[in-house]
Amino acid sequence: MANHRIFIVEDDKKIAHLLAETLRKYQYDVAIVEDFDNVEAECFAFDPHLILLDINLPSYDGYYWCRQLRQRTKCPIIFISARSGDMDQVFALENGGDDFITKPFHYEIVLAKIRSHLRRAFGEYAPSQGERTVKLGSLELFIERMELHLRDEAIPLQKKECVILELLMEASPKVVSRETLLEELWDDQSFVDENTLNVNMTRVRKKLVDYGVQSVIETVRGSGYRFLTAPEES
Repeated sequence: MANHRIFIVEDDKKIAHLLAETLRKYQYDVAIVEDFDNVEAECFAFDPHLILLDINLPSYDGYYWCRQLRQRTKCPIIFISARSGDMDQVFALENGGDDFITKPFHYEIVLAKIRSHLRRAFGEYAPSQGERTVKLGSLELFIERMELHLRDEAIPLQKKECVILELLMEASPKVVSRETLLEELWDDQSFVDENTLNVNMTRVRKKLVDYGVQSVIETVRGSGYRFLTAPEES
């Protein structure tokens, strides 16, 4: 297949060009954003397999652009930032990122993480079968598309919303523990606040309610969450 394409969103021109130069040595096709008001348009015109994204950017920050990009792509997004606080990493993952590298960085680390994420998304660790779906009653989850279908209506999902629904719908009517959800949602749980899972679950429930699906996720105190097999629809 053609070389993997990597899109760099970095406003420090020196860092951006050094990254691009290094990646091209390893046979990656690379594009660097030119207009920071049109990150989304430039990104999808290039159609990348992976995105490297800074946080501090002109106009809008990296968290904003990650949310925008994640609505249209499931390709890996790796944040590269001088910010090193735990909450910066939490916000990056919460807004749709897959990984976080702190500046200053070693190029070997960047390359290793890029290879790892590309293997998981497109290489030997990627799903090789047809499109995966989970169906319960009138709800059908299309995992690769990150869409939940309710009859003829498609509900767009963000990555973590999709992971939550996949776990709960596949296990239904069994309870999925909080520990299992945390393990699947975050590779490194050491800096993830317990309330972060509650926030994500609230977002999933609100999105379902917005589309008329009521009381579908049950909280089981002391255990976790359960997806009801017969959701109420209004």
